[in-house]
Amino acid sequence: MKYDVAVVGGGPAGLSAAQAAAGAGCKVALFEREDSIAQYIRTSGVTWISEMRDLAIPAEYYNPVRNYCFISPHNEVTLTSEQPDCCVLDVRRAYQYLGTIAAAAGAEIRVRSNVINIKLNRSSGERYIRIKSLYGEEDVQSTIIIDASGFTAEIGRKLGFLNAWTRYGAGAEYECYCDDLDTETWYLMVGSMYSSAGYAWIFPVNRNRVRIGVGVGRPDTIEDPIKKLNHIIENRLKPLDRIKNIQTLEFHYGLIPNQGLVKSFVDDGIMLVGDSAGFSNPLLLEGIRYAIRFGRLAGEVAASSIPYNGSKEHLMKYESTCKRILSSKISSALRVQSRWLKLSDKEWDQELDIISDLKKDEFLDFIRADFSRSKMLKLGLSHPKIIARSLFRLVT
Repeated sequence: MKYDVAVVGGGPAGLSAAQAAAGAGCKVALFEREDSIAQYIRTSGVTWISEMRDLAIPAEYYNPVRNYCFISPHNEVTLTSEQPDCCVLDVRRAYQYLGTIAAAAGAEIRVRSNVINIKLNRSSGERYIRIKSLYGEEDVQSTIIIDASGFTAEIGRKLGFLNAWTRYGAGAEYECYCDDLDTETWYLMVGSMYSSAGYAWIFPVNRNRVRIGVGVGRPDTIEDPIKKLNHIIENRLKPLDRIKNIQTLEFHYGLIPNQGLVKSFVDDGIMLVGDSAGFSNPLLLEGIRYAIRFGRLAGEVAASSIPYNGSKEHLMKYESTCKRILSSKISSALRVQSRWLKLSDKEWDQELDIISDLKKDEFLDFIRADFSRSKMLKLGLSHPKIIARSLFRLVT
């Protein structure tokens, strides 16, 4: 079987790339290793309403949030927006929606399909991936292969784009039933009682469903996020003591790269997108918005390069655009994260005082890693709260 574009991985990046390429008239196949799209959830689902609207994700697939509560061992700060800015995705429904529109655009979606090898013939320009599926094993020829396999970066690693990630986040999460939840408030909990190198979270999905999780940074700690999560729930550490009748319904576990963009993520006939290319915000370790946005860009650029046999020269438009938009933001966020990973419990209490001095828009730009250099430089020099200036100077 021969395709214009073969996409490896059925997460938001892969589905978005498949939709865009198929919508541009390409013959597209997407190969997902699990039995269904979004069979396993590997993300907390936090993202931003403005970007979901820009990406035409219907509001029925996310819960709006306008109160942002930070808790440290001896401090608590809540910032509030008049209108919701953040949201928590119903991840499974949202991903299956992306699958539906990819299929409607003409993409062929094949589940339970594992990539076991890739073969590139440099002289002829032919490219193949070997797939093992419920139909057996077969070689699939494609002009362009898009690696959207996530943390594993199956194609990228086989071809030497990257080795094992040296810095990454590991997150464990329960999705729970609870009684009469405040759906407009999410919580981030910091300090050693919650995570020795990371944070814990409470993200509302709807009035009776909440995600409670713990993330840790590797190699900064060897702490087991599952054990930490169980300890927090069993002991009802604050603010869990405010939530009634917590009952676990699902368990989620995921890994996310946390070291910035891959140095290069295109070659002749090859593109990496989403987690495979290191597209994540280090402050919240979220990247769904990047996966959808740049997945679509990857599909569009792939489609436009088919007449040129997917040459690297024509695919570089994708890489250069991604780097122009993301590189400085992610690099700045990594500097802030480096500071946060070193904080003691007492220092975290003080850090929350700094956060409390931020205006709502300043806070949102900061936590989203939406750093405008000119804006951050101005705040670093002239913010009315002297103690806040050092935080903004980190990102300039």
